[in-house]
Amino acid sequence: MDYASMPRPAVEDIARLRRRLEASKLPPKKTDRNLLIATWNIRHFGGLHPAWEENPASPKRNWRALAYIAEIVSLLDVVAIQEVKRDTTAIRTLLDWLGPQWGLVLTDVTAGAAGNAERLAFVFDRRRVQPSGLAGEIVLPPTPEGDPASQLARTPYAVGFRAGNERFLLVTAHILYGDVPRDREQEIRALAEYVAREMRDRAESARGEEQNLIVLGDFNIDKRVDDPRFKAFTSTGLVVPLQLQQLRTAFGTVPKFYDQIAWFMGAFDLVYTGKAGVIDFAGALYPEITMRQMSYRVSDHFPLWVEFNLDRSAEAMATILGVDPAHPDPLSVVPDIPG
Repeated sequence: MDYASMPRPAVEDIARLRRRLEASKLPPKKTDRNLLIATWNIRHFGGLHPAWEENPASPKRNWRALAYIAEIVSLLDVVAIQEVKRDTTAIRTLLDWLGPQWGLVLTDVTAGAAGNAERLAFVFDRRRVQPSGLAGEIVLPPTPEGDPASQLARTPYAVGFRAGNERFLLVTAHILYGDVPRDREQEIRALAEYVAREMRDRAESARGEEQNLIVLGDFNIDKRVDDPRFKAFTSTGLVVPLQLQQLRTAFGTVPKFYDQIAWFMGAFDLVYTGKAGVIDFAGALYPEITMRQMSYRVSDHFPLWVEFNLDRSAEAMATILGVDPAHPDPLSVVPDIPG
């Protein structure tokens, strides 16, 4: 981005945002060593006012707001984005600002009133992550009686990626909020069961498939652990890392835990570093307006991220040395040469 062209309010906000990024303990990108995967519901991510100044009409999101979104996304490797709208001006401008080394895959608009004219998207740094070639929208199979299944209001999206020698499949969704929390449970359970029965089991039985399956997105779950929606989400074996379980993912007086990143342990062989977090920018941006007004410019959700280790050199050398690769320091068995 061209920071020299930014007005002073944008620069001041980015300075505060960088302090929040540091507080989130988001690791830096390290070539061939780590992988940073994130999910972010960016509120009504559609149109864009092409100016730094406020738009008295609609859309409220302008270059100033997009600069904050780009600042965050640029530090990640692949981001699942929910609430991309029919108008893709904002997300395509985001790609232009990030540069030609960034890529985008996105769905068509989900039809119907419940679909809310939304798309799902993945934005990724092509210097570090490449699509594997596998992609598709998730359609639930017919019932045992052969009747058409009730589909999710917003069709989930699955895309395979490669990073170094690792391959993984990301499944993202935006679960319908509904009139009451119980309305969400049916969709959450249906997706969890499909991912476990169809996608995980198929990947485990078919050579060449991406076996590292990660489910991420906005599941509209109010609480983690002790919540019927969270129990439905984890009912088939999906595990949310401990580091994320107490972190709110949307601002408000009552903590919300709508967004999730989870995976099945079994055949999953990406090496989780134990580092994960949320980028909480509430109170750091747009000090001159309310939080609600800010949410229509940036978002009412926070990005959620996890880190995986791509460097398996110590593991490979430990095997040659006959040491358990799970040892905290497997190479310590090699003595130093006396001076």
